[in-house]
This record gives sequence, structure tokens and C-alpha cells, in this order.
Amino acid sequence: MTTADVIVIGGGIAGVSAAAEIAGSARVVVLEAEARLGYHATGRSAAIFIRNYGNATLRALNRAAAAVFDAPGELSDGPLLKPRGEMLIATEDELGALDAYAEGAEGVEELTPQQAVALVPILRPERIAGALIERDAQDIDVDRLLQGYARRLKARGGRVATGGEVRGIGRSGPDWKVQTGAGTFTAPVVVNAAGAWADEVAGMAGIAPLGIRPLRRSAAILPAPAGHALDGWPLFGSAAETWYAKPDAGKLMVSPADEDPVDPHDAWADDMVLAEGLHRFEQAVTMEVTRVEHNWAGLRSFAPDRTPVVGFAPGAPGFFWLAGQGGYGVQTAPALAGLAAALLAGARPALDAGTVAALSPDRFAEH
Repeated sequence: MTTADVIVIGGGIAGVSAAAEIAGSARVVVLEAEARLGYHATGRSAAIFIRNYGNATLRALNRAAAAVFDAPGELSDGPLLKPRGEMLIATEDELGALDAYAEGAEGVEELTPQQAVALVPILRPERIAGALIERDAQDIDVDRLLQGYARRLKARGGRVATGGEVRGIGRSGPDWKVQTGAGTFTAPVVVNAAGAWADEVAGMAGIAPLGIRPLRRSAAILPAPAGHALDGWPLFGSAAETWYAKPDAGKLMVSPADEDPVDPHDAWADDMVLAEGLHRFEQAVTMEVTRVEHNWAGLRSFAPDRTPVVGFAPGAPGFFWLAGQGGYGVQTAPALAGLAAALLAGARPALDAGTVAALSPDRFAEH
């Protein structure tokens, strides 16, 4: 039996970053089902920090996280960000989606089809009715970020138990008792940062699920198009989110931007979904896809309103939600970790009250 003040279930970037911040004032243990941290969604992220990505609440989180990414201090032994840029292109039918993205966005500029092609020479100008670029979008070194938080957690006395798949959760007096493959752990507070498994973890504890759905997102690595150096290209994709592409170590990563509901599992790409997405990509570019070098998939988990859930479950003392980060988990991790630590310590969050309320699980109890 291991006792702690806080048990964090889930060793992805959400759980590890929150645990590192919580450990500043509490004894924390992180339970990770796999043999290493960041095995699922964190390790399969497209890894780019886009300040205008997501709804208004997520954009507020992006702004709050930017300070950590820009100046990580002792969290990282090197820069966490590298210039990339994000360019969205639209056909005539997709101009509405492009306008919706631009509404309320900061630091974006319109491009002509010719300007878009100058940035990514394989694009077909006749397919571009509109284009936007956010030049300040940046690649994230996800592993460096994750390991930085893991070091901070350890330095503050926190512990990570890998191979700790949760098998049961129940009450033991005032505490929660969590039974895992790595032993039994007790603490008055459990943080549910289990990603795709968040609703399942809640169910084990007798907590009503929130409807957090894992959605599969696939990707493939293609050889670089002949005659092109990709290093200076931005991430580029459809404004309607039917595909996107990103330079990756001299090759091209292409995703069909799929969002297929699946049960929580160690995800893999569906061949048909991938083929259809690559076909949509081919229609927008001059290159032909003749070979896929590698493919994979990850699970992006969304609450019904596509906004993360952070806070204590109503009517369940000591059960704390940190879930539903969707495709924003890596770039919002510093902000959500700070919020979780403040709420658990009973301190005033750095985020404004409106954003905190928009993230609270109380919003589901009200309807």
C-alpha cells in the first residue's frame, strides 16, 4: 500500500505536467498503465503550437501557455519551440470555414493563391480560393516538454508508477483506494487524467461519465516530393479540416484529419480512411502519392462541447477531472497544469474566472 496526497491517473502530458505542479505542495504519485510515459496521444501528436487553434476558451489557454513555451526556464535544457507557421487553404466551398477560423483570430494574414504557392510550391493555385497564414505557429519539442515536467515532478518528490493499469477504484474511509498492476495506492484526491480512458476511470469510481469520446486521428509519412527541400515550409492544410500536411525530418507527414469514434485502445490507422485522406491531399497538390513509408494513429478525446474538463466532480469529494483535451493537450498543458494545481490547493487561478467556469465539470451538471 502506497499513500499520497494526490493520485494522478494517466502519464501523458496532461497528467505529468499537472503532477509536477501539484507536487510543489503535496505528495503526488502518477499511475501510468504503459511501460513509459506519453505512450498514447502525447507521443503521437502533430506537435505544433498554434495560438488560434480551438474555440475561445482554448485560445485563452493557448495565450496562458505561451509564456511557458517562450521562456521555459529550468523546465527545459533547450528551446521548446521552433519556427514553422501554419497555412490554411480553401476551395470555393471551404471559404466559410476559412472565414470562421479567421473570426477572432490574432496574428493571421490573408494570402493570394500565388503567395500560398510561393510558400508551398506543390500546391495547385487553381484549387485555392482563399488562404490564411499564422506565421507565429511553432513546432513543439514534445519529448523535451514531457521529460522536463517529469524531472520537475521527481525533483519535488513526486513518484511515477509505470505498468500501473487501474483495475479498481473505491472509497477507503476519507480516501480513494486505487488498485493497479503496480500495487495499491490511497489518497484523498484522485486526478483523472486518463485521456481516452477518462470516462472508464470515472465509471470504476462510481462517477457519472461526461461523454468524453475518443476520436481516432491517423497520419502517414511520405517521401519528400522530388526536387523540393521542405524545411522552410509551414504546416499546410484544408480550412475545412479534410487533410493537413507538415514537414517532418525531411519528409512529409500527411493526415486525413479523421475523427472516427472508437473505443479506447492502442490505436492504429485504418487503411481505407488513410487512403481517402491521401486522395484528398493529392487533389490539392501536384505530387502523386506513390509510397507510404510509415503510418500510425492516436486518440484525441473530446468532451461534448469540445472544451477540456478541469475541476472537481460535483457530489464526489476528491475526484478531479483533467480530461477532454482533444487535439489541444500538448499546447495547453502548461496552462491546464497551473489551473489544476491552483484548484487542488484552493488557490486563486491565474486564468480569468470566465475561462475557469468554461472548463469546470459543473457546466454539465447544469443541463
